[in-house]
Amino acid sequence: MKRVLLKLSGEALAGEKKTGFDEATVTRVAKQVKVLVDEGVQVGIVIGGGNFWRGRSSENIDRTKADQIGMLATVMNCIYVSEIFRSQGMLTSILTPFQCGEFTKMFSKDRANKYFDHNMVVFFAGGTGHPYFSTDTATVLRAIEIEAETILLAKAVDGVYDSDPKENPDAKKYSEVTIGEVIDKKLGVVDLAASILCMENKMPMIVFGLNEENSIVNAAHGIITGTKVTV
Repeated sequence: MKRVLLKLSGEALAGEKKTGFDEATVTRVAKQVKVLVDEGVQVGIVIGGGNFWRGRSSENIDRTKADQIGMLATVMNCIYVSEIFRSQGMLTSILTPFQCGEFTKMFSKDRANKYFDHNMVVFFAGGTGHPYFSTDTATVLRAIEIEAETILLAKAVDGVYDSDPKENPDAKKYSEVTIGEVIDKKLGVVDLAASILCMENKMPMIVFGLNEENSIVNAAHGIITGTKVTV
């Protein structure tokens, strides 16, 4: 693959603590991405904000404000992870759909492509910049905009199941599933808006467990232990 969009779960980056950052976990991710960058793969990254905040879980404040807090949580995550990446010898840049002073640059496809041409890992923070859209939707949107070949979806769960494996020990794991089946069966790989965006724009995904050894490198190399979501 020449260009991929990697989606990282905020909770997964928090490790066993479930909140904040776990540096050992983030460093393992950085070392894997470094392997891909050294091979010439261009890597864009979206990170969720669930290790700090989930807007939809708040019942006492305005939804728009709750989602804005979530957007800022993703900015914090990208700043931190970007610095860990830099400590491993990579060049990075953080793009947002809104002004963040000197912390980030404004997103544009041309700017992202320029950074990719300079062998930089590009972080897409701040979601879509609008409330009511999740980082799932932002992931698919950015992947389409930058013309990524696929989305690498690194999650706490190691693939797509026909039911929640935490609640059902007999849950069946799919090795391959279509995005249409994901929508029809409500498999919850990404939210509905993101799923439809994938289907309409023919954007495939590979879903795998972040905590598996070399899972990011393996997925990018086509060694899929999780689930391939086809279009």
